[in-house]
Amino acid sequence: MHDAKMLAGTIAAMIVGRPDPDDGPEHLCLDKGYCNPTSRSAAESAGYIPHIRPIGEEKRDVHGCKKYPARRWVAERAGAWLSKCRAILVRYNKKSENYLGLIQLAVSLLWYRRAVGLGTLNLQNEVLR
Repeated sequence: MHDAKMLAGTIAAMIVGRPDPDDGPEHLCLDKGYCNPTSRSAAESAGYIPHIRPIGEEKRDVHGCKKYPARRWVAERAGAWLSKCRAILVRYNKKSENYLGLIQLAVSLLWYRRAVGLGTLNLQNEVLR
């Protein structure tokens, strides 16, 4: 089932508490997959001001270049990285604490590899000193 069909249920099942509506309007930014009347009415009925970029439109600067390129699928990408760890993909551990520890170890390894790959950590110079 497409995410746009489950938007009303997703908004209703939010765990994080919403701010007080009297403080000001609440905005909900959605991508092109939610560009339909059903999604817009679901967001408005929940008390949000929907910001949905229409299909085929990207925000551009004065030179015609993309001003802020879209950064989507963060959760799906992290799940794809974690699915490469065999011990996480197939749960061999019976205890939930051990499984949680493996997930935390895998995520910390992913962040470590990303930091080293981006050049923010320079461990070779630190080891040689």
